Amino acid sequence: MFRISLLIMFAFYSCNNSPAEKQPPVEESEWKLVWQDEFEYNGLPDTTRWNYDVGGHGWGNNELQYYTAGRKENARVADGLLTIEAHREEMQGKEYSSARLVTKGKGDWRYAKMEVKAKLPKGRGTWPAIWMLASTQPMKWPDDGEIDIMEHVGYNPGYIHASIHTKKYNHIIGTQITDTIFVEDFAEAFHRYQVEWNKDSLFVGIDDQVFYRCGNDGTGYEAWPFDNKMHLLLNIAVGGNWGGQKGVDENIWPQRMEVDYVRVWQKQE
Repeated sequence: MFRISLLIMFAFYSCNNSPAEKQPPVEESEWKLVWQDEFEYNGLPDTTRWNYDVGGHGWGNNELQYYTAGRKENARVADGLLTIEAHREEMQGKEYSSARLVTKGKGDWRYAKMEVKAKLPKGRGTWPAIWMLASTQPMKWPDDGEIDIMEHVGYNPGYIHASIHTKKYNHIIGTQITDTIFVEDFAEAFHRYQVEWNKDSLFVGIDDQVFYRCGNDGTGYEAWPFDNKMHLLLNIAVGGNWGGQKGVDENIWPQRMEVDYVRVWQKQE
């Protein structure tokens, strides 16, 4: 489990001078499991927990896939795992199909600790992500906030990226706050991708090793919109402005991300 005490032990990436690392450890008994999917069923993803984002308009990144809904070829549950799978096939005018699962409206949290145990796809052109967006209605990006717990672009194998995006800090204007950690067996073994955030700080780690820290600098919503409720997204994109920078290998498909579980805790009042 992702523990605040571990956050204090490791060297952090810091985006400002927030005093978060000086906070006392939170006892494990203060956390309550509030949402989970262990994927102990067969068929399509549980509709009481997951929705789909659907379409092939590029998703702001000139991505090459069409995201489908209710299609087992792209998202299914079996043998205790959720599989999200991208295929090279014609789909609604796109050359690739994939899936993007979201918890919005079925799992939305303000301040939480989350763990997603997953094994990632590999190969040039793959762009899997475990990430969060604000659950505001309507959601305005990047103003309302994005937390990237895990992104991996296949042309740079093993380098796992964590980032935030806000109006003040985002990749469009070149101010995104980001860091990486190298995970050699990202495609061969399951790893626990983790985030924890509160009103002051945000931490991202893998297997209890924190490699990214960002604190609330106190300058307001443009820098820190993470008091919003946030929801989780799981997807594999194909190509795009970042994932496709060195082209897409047409011979590697299908590629899959396998998820063993998703668990969310919040501090008990």
